[in-house]
Amino acid sequence: MRTSPKFSPEVVERAVRMVFDAKEQYPSQWAAIESIAGKIGCTAETLRRWVRQGERDSGMPPGPTSTEQQRIKELEREVRELRETNEILKLASAHFALAELDRHCKK
Repeated sequence: MRTSPKFSPEVVERAVRMVFDAKEQYPSQWAAIESIAGKIGCTAETLRRWVRQGERDSGMPPGPTSTEQQRIKELEREVRELRETNEILKLASAHFALAELDRHCKK
C-alpha cells in the first residue's frame, strides 16, 4: 500500500484496521473515517483512500491490489522504454538502408 512520507506503512495499516473494526460503532463508514482521521492526524479523504485500497487489497471490491498496481506501473514503464527503443531502431534501419541505396547508385 502506498503511503505518504508523513505516515509509515504501519500507521496506515493500523488506521485502516481501526476503520474496519469500528464500523459497527458509527452510523456510516464515513463517520468512522472522519473520527479516526482526526485521531491519527490525517485528512478524512486520505484515510478514505487508504481504506479503499485496503479493501481492494483484501479482495472486497474488484480492482487491482497495491502489488498489482505497482506491477502495472513497472510494465507500463517497460513498454514505454521498448517503444522508444523500437523507434530508434526503425530510424537507424531506415538511415542505413538509405546509405546502402546511395552507395549502390554511385557505383
